[in-house]
Amino acid sequence: MKFKYDVLVIGGGHAGCEAATAAANIGAKVCLVTMDMNKIGQMSCNPAVGGIAKGQIVREIDALGGQMGLITDATAIQFRMLNRSKGPAVWSPRAQCDREKFIWEWKKNLDHTDNLDIFQDQADELFVENNQAVGVRTIWGIELFARTVIITAGTFLNGLMHIGRRQVEGGRCAEPAVHHFAESITRHGIRSDRMKTGTPVRIDKRSVHFDEMEEQPGETDYHQFSYFGAHRALPQLPCWTCSTNEESHEILRKGVADSPLFNGQIQSTGPRYCPSIETKLVTFPDKNTHPLFLEPEGVDTNEMYLNGFSSSMPWEIQLEAIHKIPALRDAKIYRPGYAIEYDYFAPTQLKPSLESKIISGLFFAGQVNGTTGYEEAGGQGMVAGINAALLCSGSEPFVMKRDESYIGVLIDDLTTKGVDEPYRMFTSRAEYRILLRQDDADARLTERAYHLGVAKRNRYDWWVEKKEAIDKIIALCETTAVKPNHINGYLESIGSSPLHGTAKIVDLIARPGIGLMNLSKQLPALKEIIEQLPNRKDEITEAAEIKMKYKGYIERERTFAEKMHRLEDIKIKGHFDYASIHDLSTECRQKLERIQPETLAQASRIPGVSPSDINVLLVLMGR
Repeated sequence: MKFKYDVLVIGGGHAGCEAATAAANIGAKVCLVTMDMNKIGQMSCNPAVGGIAKGQIVREIDALGGQMGLITDATAIQFRMLNRSKGPAVWSPRAQCDREKFIWEWKKNLDHTDNLDIFQDQADELFVENNQAVGVRTIWGIELFARTVIITAGTFLNGLMHIGRRQVEGGRCAEPAVHHFAESITRHGIRSDRMKTGTPVRIDKRSVHFDEMEEQPGETDYHQFSYFGAHRALPQLPCWTCSTNEESHEILRKGVADSPLFNGQIQSTGPRYCPSIETKLVTFPDKNTHPLFLEPEGVDTNEMYLNGFSSSMPWEIQLEAIHKIPALRDAKIYRPGYAIEYDYFAPTQLKPSLESKIISGLFFAGQVNGTTGYEEAGGQGMVAGINAALLCSGSEPFVMKRDESYIGVLIDDLTTKGVDEPYRMFTSRAEYRILLRQDDADARLTERAYHLGVAKRNRYDWWVEKKEAIDKIIALCETTAVKPNHINGYLESIGSSPLHGTAKIVDLIARPGIGLMNLSKQLPALKEIIEQLPNRKDEITEAAEIKMKYKGYIERERTFAEKMHRLEDIKIKGHFDYASIHDLSTECRQKLERIQPETLAQASRIPGVSPSDINVLLVLMGR
């Protein structure tokens, strides 16, 4: 073996796996270095993919030619489309997965990816020559060299786990921490800090009284994550819900003094939107109950995940509190919950391509950038892998704007605003969420991905076929007139106003409560065109319906986005000595000097940079 590559990926989690396959699919020679080949793509916390805004990210990964959507569909044991009571701008797919099958599906995927080697070892030292990352040395003294290096080390860098007052070094339960490697990066001037996350107790389902819980079944319709892959094949399992109570709260309050979150043992910041059960008790002292969700870990295991009960309290307190919940009074646990602290690197030190501003050819993706979640990690991994491969070929970097993808919003937020707590994506973070719907990620991204080489021809061909089918449906709806005597009976039956003259189908679709599939049962021409569709009739029909029903909103948001592009097109990096521009506020000068934004639009999104500061820069540029 010759340990010389184009791209070296350090870490086999969700970011690392997407980065490695993306770079390899473009044609780069890639090596993925992981501590344990049997833990590739491990779901360290909840074995679930997607959720609010996170599901959109997975759809975008799939549209770009990534793997997370395909692997999720292949291993899903429950699927739900969240936010269906709201508009399609915030519909978000979520799936519970079989944890072990998810790992092996990733392993199989990597094994069948050309240009990709896997090496089981642990990075110990980053090699830098002339301010360029050139490789790593492992703990076994093996030296691997590459033209680019991607760090996707998750929570392993100086990882420290906490259960009560006990502390154990580790990257996650039963796996060692990585020492020295973070120091080999920071010695080159890259800033690091500490963050904290946690995970709940795992319960043996044989000890649960399910008859005292509420069943939460999944959905069985056509929705899925991948635009391209097969539909769910595994048995679909329910989740279960219950709540904490005052008795369990009383036990938990006794343990707060020994909680590392409150006794000073943990100093770092944890995730705001996934708080521990003890944090909930302290933050919301007047709440008598908190919801819990008992979720299966797979079709062949008794292990279940108690969502909502993350904790780092002493294990005896965790178990005693659980036993005060009626449905869990006899619960046996596989292991208690724990907290983990780890090193991350301030993401404002990165370019929008996720390449370091300090060390050329060094990329960062995933939790090492201060994010939470498999989905945010996978999206960053895709971008880092694509850009590492493009850098090797001398091509321009691949950067997505905020109106192109949630991944673009995520990376812009990280590199522009930075993080002071673990970052989690929400639909509210995106100002263009009507443009960033889960149903049209392929419309936004697949063609670009195909021209980059990361999305293959079969994926592109399916998108073209789907686009042509959508356009065909819309054309029919815009040109076909409907007479009142053909449709008024149906309209009155659903409580919609009758027609008083002819109307186009598209006008009917604009009405609330009217959809293409139901309307096709009344209109033969529409029924015929839907029946002639290629695969995924329901998905294609839904996409066409959303484009027609929300056309005005979509066009208005697109117009606003295009106006903002004018600022995106004004490049300012390297044009100014900010410290010398006294018309700018002191805070603005300091922030611009540190972050060095690429464009005027990016500068405008930096906290502390005001509209008047942007006007000063526009004047200085003669605009």
